[in-house]
Amino acid sequence: MVANQLANFRNENYLSLESFRKSGEGIRTPVWFAESDGLLYIYSLASAAKVRRVRNNPNVRIAPCDFRGGVTGSWIDGIATILDEQAAARAHVLLTKKYGLMKRIGDLFSRWRKRARVTMAIRPLQESEKSR
Repeated sequence: MVANQLANFRNENYLSLESFRKSGEGIRTPVWFAESDGLLYIYSLASAAKVRRVRNNPNVRIAPCDFRGGVTGSWIDGIATILDEQAAARAHVLLTKKYGLMKRIGDLFSRWRKRARVTMAIRPLQESEKSR
């Protein structure tokens, strides 16, 4: 079932991540992602508001989108988990493989500016989990 949900993300470069404020208001952000074993991996600056929102509420929604965030597919409910260093390293390998030189340049600037990053895994929810 997860494979069917993630089929919309094949051959896409961006996903729209909707995370939720404490008030319940959803905030959408286009991000790069990589998929492996039914999980979608993303990363962000550790100080980003989306990271704070996920720490407060791991429930998210995702949809394929263009680089400006214009949604191009169906929304899927998911759970975001902030990864430890080992899992984050694996996710960055996947992201670098997908985005190549652009990702490497971003990595270089992050190291140069000493900006901490957070890597997250998003697990799509099954229909049976949504009613809980």
